[in-house]
Amino acid sequence: MNHDVPTPESGIENKTTSTPSVVPTQYLFPFILVTTLFALWGFANDITNPLVRAFKEIFLISNAQSSLVQWAFYGGYATMAIPAALVIRKVSYKSGIIIGLLLYAIGALLTIPASMMMDFNIFLVGFYVLTFGLAFLETTANPYILSMGPRETATQRLNLAQAFNPIGSLTGMVVASTFILPSLQVADFRAAEIAAHPEYATMLPSEVDGLITTSMEEHAIAEPEARQEMVAHDLDVVKTPYVVIAVVVLAVLVLFILTKLPDTGHEEEEIHLVQLLKNLLTNWQYVGGVIAQTFYVGAQIMCWTFIIHYGMTLVGLSASQAQNCNIVAMGIFLASRFICTFILKFLDPGLLLGILAIGGGMLTAGAIFLQGMTGLYCLIGVSACMSLMFPTIYGIALNGLTPNDAKLGSAGLIFAIVGGAFMPRYQGALIDGEGMTIAGQVLESVRVSFFLPLFCFVVIAIFGFSVAFMRSKQTAPSPVS
Repeated sequence: MNHDVPTPESGIENKTTSTPSVVPTQYLFPFILVTTLFALWGFANDITNPLVRAFKEIFLISNAQSSLVQWAFYGGYATMAIPAALVIRKVSYKSGIIIGLLLYAIGALLTIPASMMMDFNIFLVGFYVLTFGLAFLETTANPYILSMGPRETATQRLNLAQAFNPIGSLTGMVVASTFILPSLQVADFRAAEIAAHPEYATMLPSEVDGLITTSMEEHAIAEPEARQEMVAHDLDVVKTPYVVIAVVVLAVLVLFILTKLPDTGHEEEEIHLVQLLKNLLTNWQYVGGVIAQTFYVGAQIMCWTFIIHYGMTLVGLSASQAQNCNIVAMGIFLASRFICTFILKFLDPGLLLGILAIGGGMLTAGAIFLQGMTGLYCLIGVSACMSLMFPTIYGIALNGLTPNDAKLGSAGLIFAIVGGAFMPRYQGALIDGEGMTIAGQVLESVRVSFFLPLFCFVVIAIFGFSVAFMRSKQTAPSPVS
């Protein structure tokens, strides 16, 4: 997932002085070493999205079942976010990183027995364990980077480290687009079916998609041995990049074990859990932020996961072509991040969040109601509106909290990644369902499914504008009596 995490102390502000060093010399090597972790979890996040569609055709399962990939992946984040935060309070940052890397490698290596046994459920267990590791890495690396230097340059330091996260994300997308998806034999089967039926050229892509799926099911019954060979080949293709990244992660793990890292301190103060929960749950801005973050992560994962279904089912693209649309969306996401960060100097964060959510909702509506490539362009454009949502919601939610409250409060915001587990599952079920007719326009089930991310953007807009309204009331001059 691509997100920046501002410091709790800085709230939603990004003003730092330029005099202190961003990365002091004594921390330069540790900073570089820890920064590699940002690329590692970016790779894992974005190589997984296209597997939802790939597993649907490899295992011949429903969209709801294949979306369990995201259920397992982001469910692992949600399960381990708070335990990781509690563990890291008691051990060194280095120990937290080692635990995270070990879990990452174990999860990735579980793809070996999963592919050998051709078992979808073992793949799910592997993704679940892998993201236990990612939760440890994210919960550890962010505060460790913040601690490597003056407090005044903490935000700059973290933003610099976070710049390497999209490099990992783009690498994962490119590997999926150029290595995994084109190498699948189910993709060859699809291409052969299209070549053998010239009448498909006159039919709607959604109809063609359904006919090809039926042909795959009939082939599995008529030629079970050939089908087994196809599945074995394709799962071996899926497994390979995970085995490679596991080797890389283990090499990084050894490097961390052998490297002496600075002990910049960790939290050992006793946790007063009841009082902490009371402080957080009575803060409407924090509670609203966790809710908004849940819906944001759900919207992001849905738009980036099911863009492949949209491109293949509604436009007639191949899986690799549809994944290339995700790469374009990521490029737009990154460019928009810089633009929106500049705009943030002039607009209240809540107001900008609300405006971006309205824009995301309108573009999602375009993906629902506009036909052909125009609808696909709208779906790609949604990424421009999502670019700054995660860090903006994060900063708003923690703004005003004490440092101790914010440290564990941030774990609640990482827990909100659970939205990426639940919502794709629901969207997959909608894709499996029937289409509908609205105002005389027939909407295929894939289009109907995007009403779910549209609703997510409505929730985010309500939160953003509410925050902006409350801030304007607080800063408004008192009437003179």
